[in-house]
Amino acid sequence: MRAVRRFTVRASLPESLSGLGDLATNLRWTWHPPTRDLFASMDAELFNRVRDPLRMLTALPPARLDELAVDDAFLAHAREAVADLDRYLAEPRWYQKQDDPDLPPAVAYFSMEFGVTEALPNYSGGLGVLAGDHLKAASDLGVPMVGVGLLYRAGYFRQALSLDGWQVEHYPVIDPNAFPLELLTDGGEPVLVDVAMPAGRTLHAQIWKARVGRIPLLLLDTDTEANDEDLRAVTDRLYGGDADHRIRQEILSGIGGFRAVRRYCELTGHPQPKVFHTNEGHAGFLGLERAREIIQADGLAFDEALPAVRAGTVFTTHTPVSAGIDRFPVDLVQRYFTDGRLVPDVDPRRVLALGAEDNPGLFNMAHMGLRLAQRANGVSALHGRVSRRMFSRLWPGFDFDEVPVSSVTNGVHGPTWVARELSALLGRNHEELGLDGAQGKPLRDGVTDEQLWALRRELREKLVAEVRRRVRAAWMQRGASALELGWTDTVFDPDVLTVGFARRVPTYKRLTLMLRDPDRLRALLLDERRPIQLVVAGKSHPADEGGKQLIQQIVRFVDDPEVRRRIVFLPDYDMSMARYLYRGCDVWLNTPVRQLEACGTSGMKSALNGGLNLSIRDGWWDECYDGSNGWAIPTADGVTDPLRRDELEAAALYDLLGHQIAPLFYDRGADGVPGGWLSMVWHTLETLGPRVQASRMVREYVESGYLPASRMVAEATGDGYRGALSLADYRTKLDVSWPRVRIFDTELLVEDSAPMVTGTEVTIRARIDLAGLEPSEVDVQAVVGKVGDGDELSDPVTVGMSGDGIGAFAARLKLPHPGSIGYTVRVLPKHRLLATPAELARVVHA
Repeated sequence: MRAVRRFTVRASLPESLSGLGDLATNLRWTWHPPTRDLFASMDAELFNRVRDPLRMLTALPPARLDELAVDDAFLAHAREAVADLDRYLAEPRWYQKQDDPDLPPAVAYFSMEFGVTEALPNYSGGLGVLAGDHLKAASDLGVPMVGVGLLYRAGYFRQALSLDGWQVEHYPVIDPNAFPLELLTDGGEPVLVDVAMPAGRTLHAQIWKARVGRIPLLLLDTDTEANDEDLRAVTDRLYGGDADHRIRQEILSGIGGFRAVRRYCELTGHPQPKVFHTNEGHAGFLGLERAREIIQADGLAFDEALPAVRAGTVFTTHTPVSAGIDRFPVDLVQRYFTDGRLVPDVDPRRVLALGAEDNPGLFNMAHMGLRLAQRANGVSALHGRVSRRMFSRLWPGFDFDEVPVSSVTNGVHGPTWVARELSALLGRNHEELGLDGAQGKPLRDGVTDEQLWALRRELREKLVAEVRRRVRAAWMQRGASALELGWTDTVFDPDVLTVGFARRVPTYKRLTLMLRDPDRLRALLLDERRPIQLVVAGKSHPADEGGKQLIQQIVRFVDDPEVRRRIVFLPDYDMSMARYLYRGCDVWLNTPVRQLEACGTSGMKSALNGGLNLSIRDGWWDECYDGSNGWAIPTADGVTDPLRRDELEAAALYDLLGHQIAPLFYDRGADGVPGGWLSMVWHTLETLGPRVQASRMVREYVESGYLPASRMVAEATGDGYRGALSLADYRTKLDVSWPRVRIFDTELLVEDSAPMVTGTEVTIRARIDLAGLEPSEVDVQAVVGKVGDGDELSDPVTVGMSGDGIGAFAARLKLPHPGSIGYTVRVLPKHRLLATPAELARVVHA
């Protein structure tokens, strides 16, 4: 018999154990070892199996709960844990200790997925795990943040393999009541947010709240009886469905998510956010809803509300290629916005203009995100440069370096990812692991190479045991008999150099680069003196047939009885598996096509555990590789044939593994310890540890994003939106005057025929018609730099020019470079509410 409906009944706890409910439902336990120890003490075998305190409370026999309810030692331990959580939630943290009244009272952080823990399967990969780490670090720092996303009833898919190695997906349906979630209610009734749909229909969403330390995470769920059947399925799957399904999800995420934040803050007294951070462009429609709110509440026009919306928005792009950006057909967007019900008082034509791109038939979510945000960033220094080039068409007339897209390199949450055995050895507690500066005693103080090497072997041994368990389970799932799986007991060896490769499987990450020369890989794996073992994991998007083929190629190689004890593919990669890999692997491998990896945080997590990175210089590794913390795989720059490029870079990978990495790992001293290897491990822990922390990342967002955004919001909205109205009037004036601004003639003067040498002071003059604009309303600049054959300026030096009030402008400067030098003059808009001169995408050149 099959149930017609499923639901979850939570355990009824004795009064003396009531505090366990708060501990189990606040996800701080995911990075707080003492809380996990408390639950493990209730039933160690059960806790190790479920790794979820809430599930554990449901699974424990009532008799065991009754025993614990009168166990004085356990109750004292529980009271201590509850008191510690209460202190953590209430005490001033880093943010509260900042002496700056302009810090925003709250920040709303929007993401399509959140990977906080495998106990809440609401993520697919790096974007979601980054979002989870962002919330955790914000909690530790005391940043008053509200997370906003969707709750997927089928989550992301679970991965299995067919007998021939093809990825098979299945979607287990979840019951939110079985997870550490709380339904937001008002007077006992679920709070619903409504979003208009075409044909006069309405989409309703209820709001579930997860507690991530100090941070409330709001997840919208459309599986409610208030919806029509098709609308109930809007939040069924992460990144599932066709374009119509996706745009409904993104409308709900942005517009519904903003309304959910407002409603949550009204009900709970949480400060209303002043700053809104969108993690990718999926939630970009929230800017339209914010404009609607201002228009209806304060009587402003759209153009007058827009400066206030932009001032308070931070947009982070994770996409290094234009093909990875969400685009919707324009007629589909029109279908949702044309009747005016979705965001009343916002002209649908203005909506379409925000997402306009070169292809007039498509609506570009990243373009809308950039046009609705005053501050935008990529997620590594290299990705920032790639993004400035990729989006440069939105700022014509500006050099790539002037495009207003900065970078904040991603980080990872140390307390979540660092093995507690390592933190204990190094004398670091869970709090210090989340900090981005050296804390307490030096790392090596009192710790010997022998101790560190013994710990690294212990972590490798735990990984080997997990690999064997998962390989056996995967073969059983593929249809093998237990009688033929005895060989799985000897898969991997805790004394062999272990390389890990685990991530999503789009083609650009080149999962199979390692297979470019199967014979060379086989020789490395089976080398009798210096063998290598390789653990591979990753999921391909269900619609990505190319990615699935790559997985099948790996699986077919792995299935060869000759090599299967040295290389494995582990299906169903998730956060639980990841922890074993990051902690147990000696080397973390990453082989993307250069400049196609935005950041790639998995290598950071390995580094925090003493792993050494072996990677193409892409993403974060491009800026953090120093020659002593791992290896950079040379790239075949200038080779346009992708097959030839792969061949060359694969050969470089094999050379590094066989000639440098394996020899260093197996070069042991008289004490059996590889001193050269451990010197690199120590260097990695000491130098990379602080740089890759999510706490460093969140502080950068506060200092370069949230704080200046909060100041600009105050400037824009204060005194009856005086600043926003001023900027709107200024833009209207520019629309009229800017096309008529002209630079008529320029000249460079050297006094008294001085020699033209570096440092010579010169004067640059220009006559300019400002077409009715005041000199105070523009920034006139002289730009001097090196010139090549095409007269393009490089290494420019910019100096402001002052005017005499009748069109004559001049500037004095010293010649900055030897060689061929050129100059130009340009005019830019100037207003106190502009974050950069390029913001309005207007410039007039001589």
